[in-house]
Amino acid sequence: MSRYRYPARDIQFCLEHIAGISRLEPHFPNYGADILEPILSEAAKFSEQCVAPTNRLGDQQPPKMVDRCVQETPDFKHVYELLQEAAWTTLAASEEFGGQGLPRALEVAFNEGIQSANLSFSLCPLLTQGAVDAIETHASQELKEAYLPNMVSGKWTGTMNLTEPSAGTDLAAIKTKAVPDGDRYRIFGQKIFITWGDHLMSENIIHLVLARLPDAPEGVRGISLFLVPKYLLDENGHAGRRNDVYPLSLEHKMGIHGSPTCVMQYGETEGAIGYLVGEEHKGLAAMFTMMNNARQSVGLQGLAVAEAAYQMALDYSLERKQGSVKGSPEKVAIAEHGDVRRMIWLMSSSLAAMRSLMYVASVESDLSKTDTKHLARTELYTPIVKGWLTEMAQEITSLAVQVHGGMGYIEETGVAQLLRDARILPIYEGTNGIQALDLVGRKLAADKGAAMSSLIEEMQTDVSAFTQHVNKVVVLKSYISLLQDAKQWLLDGEVESSEAAYDFMMLSGYVIGGWLLLKGAQSDAADDVWRSKVKFYFDHILVRADSLAASVKSFSSAGVIPSVELLKR
Repeated sequence: MSRYRYPARDIQFCLEHIAGISRLEPHFPNYGADILEPILSEAAKFSEQCVAPTNRLGDQQPPKMVDRCVQETPDFKHVYELLQEAAWTTLAASEEFGGQGLPRALEVAFNEGIQSANLSFSLCPLLTQGAVDAIETHASQELKEAYLPNMVSGKWTGTMNLTEPSAGTDLAAIKTKAVPDGDRYRIFGQKIFITWGDHLMSENIIHLVLARLPDAPEGVRGISLFLVPKYLLDENGHAGRRNDVYPLSLEHKMGIHGSPTCVMQYGETEGAIGYLVGEEHKGLAAMFTMMNNARQSVGLQGLAVAEAAYQMALDYSLERKQGSVKGSPEKVAIAEHGDVRRMIWLMSSSLAAMRSLMYVASVESDLSKTDTKHLARTELYTPIVKGWLTEMAQEITSLAVQVHGGMGYIEETGVAQLLRDARILPIYEGTNGIQALDLVGRKLAADKGAAMSSLIEEMQTDVSAFTQHVNKVVVLKSYISLLQDAKQWLLDGEVESSEAAYDFMMLSGYVIGGWLLLKGAQSDAADDVWRSKVKFYFDHILVRADSLAASVKSFSSAGVIPSVELLKR
């Protein structure tokens, strides 16, 4: 099993020369170019030395139920304490509540490392970051002051509770009840698939729970959001007596074994005491603050797990000797074989495009806090980041197993774990089909294509000004035109949007990836490795856009997918 190496150089290149992180300096007084490299250097040490050694342990010794609590994997608590002591949880949080007030892009850079090193462990602080955003954006000042300082410091963690046995993607079917009780509420109901719903790593766990008030209208317009602590606060604001919320069981999953996925019961007896976040019946809008944060974060998970798998495959291909090649009578490393080289470069080139998009979207997210123009771009990027990056992660982790050959199918090698861990990514926080529908149905249709047209125009302007790799410029222009055509087919109703949405999302990812790779190649900092990645991407990966565009066009009214009833036997 190879050792994980944090790709600090690649991350810094993407932030500086593609995403333009320097644009954030006027908006974040605490940020300057001089702190980027030190932060990445420390992130490397933490992810490589503290987190990575626990990854296999989490897979082999998952959490377990003990006395109505979840006992996390051995060593996870120690690593979490180190995370808290080093103040990594405070990077992008508001100074008002104890944060450092730095750009979210730096938080993303840190998160990439711990997600590559141990995806299961990383989900706990990740969900807390999302809960902090939701509370800070929508909760009363009283709730913010009572809960955010300890959540920002990492002393308390947070969760997101949406799904129920009868309500998955269809949140309108939520049945959990919230009964008014003075200035608070009593919550009754059951939630499933709650990531890190319970554990013993922090002093308190702050659950954000969707529920219905007694007079709530039907459908999603009748959902409210509540803050429900595991331990109620005493008169001094400390975690006091246990609230009426407990984990009932743990799910037995295909992957991310070290992450406890809980069935949570709210209100076995007196009702779990909770506090309204935002306005009554407008909880879904408040929860979407956390969900949108989580969706970009899941895209990052795709990048991170794929990076870890790529590193294992690269190391193995350079070490494993088998067979010979023309001109060499001796056995050679399998990296010398053409098909293995193909797979390694496919992984490496795809990762460069994925990372470029991830950090561009992160910087846009930071800029969106002060400029609505960047908000529209961030909202447009979100489903593409979540969908395209996690789909690419499936391909890359599978290829990593293939590079290992039969050894990849053996659990002891470690690469199989990454394939299993990655499989959840296109599913949770909204399946990729939902992301595609969001891209086409909300982001494209809502503004009549304005945000996508703005992005396409920026790509066209950039490409026209590129002076390096002019042969690639011509190719990229044609693919940008394909994306423009596909956008217009959807807007004009020439194709069935619900069926064409997934292919349009993937088409967008491939074309944006090509644009950003070529943008990076214009920089003097681009080396031969980057240029080789650009060439491979254009020759072997970007060409997929042709078939995707053709597929989008095929979903015309005459080419709608037939009913699955035809397949009954």
